Amino acid sequence: MSFLTVRHSTVYRYRQPVSLGEHRMMFRPRESHDLRLICSHLEITPRPSDLRWLHDPSDNSVAVASFEGTTSELQFESVVTLEHFETTLLEYPLEDYARTYPFRYSDEDFPNLVRPLAHQYPVQKVSKWALQFLDPADATDTMKVLRAMTLGIRKQFVYTRRMEKGVQAPEKTLSSMQGSCRDFAVLMMEGARCLGIAARFVSGYIFTPNSSGLAGGGATHAWMQAYLPGAGWIDFDPTNSIIGNRNLIRVAVAWAPEHVLPLWGTFEGAPGSFLGMDVTVSVSEAEG
Repeated sequence: MSFLTVRHSTVYRYRQPVSLGEHRMMFRPRESHDLRLICSHLEITPRPSDLRWLHDPSDNSVAVASFEGTTSELQFESVVTLEHFETTLLEYPLEDYARTYPFRYSDEDFPNLVRPLAHQYPVQKVSKWALQFLDPADATDTMKVLRAMTLGIRKQFVYTRRMEKGVQAPEKTLSSMQGSCRDFAVLMMEGARCLGIAARFVSGYIFTPNSSGLAGGGATHAWMQAYLPGAGWIDFDPTNSIIGNRNLIRVAVAWAPEHVLPLWGTFEGAPGSFLGMDVTVSVSEAEG
């Protein structure tokens, strides 16, 4: 168990005053049996004319801000303190029928897993890549397959922090042999789906203590989860070869990364008005 404080700041700058459209934020971590939110503070400058909260179809907390007037700068400052319970296990309690691959999801589970099983990208090259993690034998330990894939991405690919928007296609990650945390998450997510394992994208934060060797600090982080009967949704961070939630703080989950953007919105102004944005994220230990 640990107490952590997450500070997430985003500043948009404009050459001249602009009118702001609606902005949506995903800053609030998902509370669960392994994460307890102690306090949360959100400050927006200029102050929105209206701020409301909702749960999206994946039960993520979304803040929606509306504005009046004009401004040349827009700032979001989120500070969250939470209690984090590590749930990294050597052995996960899978149902007997799911312990070896391949397995079939039950008729009860399958309707809820249609989207996490559906491919978002072409499968041929990704499927060929994913098959390397199976044992030559007819049956393979299911967790062994996913562990091998998680470790394989860390060994085979070079991590880079890309500032461009969006996620690169898994085929591009395979051809370039490099990518960001969100690129690796999508590659593993699609690889798991090629094997018939339900997977979803996770956006959040990572705690990177000094000398930890973990990548992804100083910004939002991304990884994936696989659904395994008996154990439920298990976190897999291929960027850092983490299995379980060690140092990982979930904020939002979805079947595709475009549904869990930390912040998005619109503005109206003259062409060339947008100057740029600055994003800073820090995760530190807090006193219990």
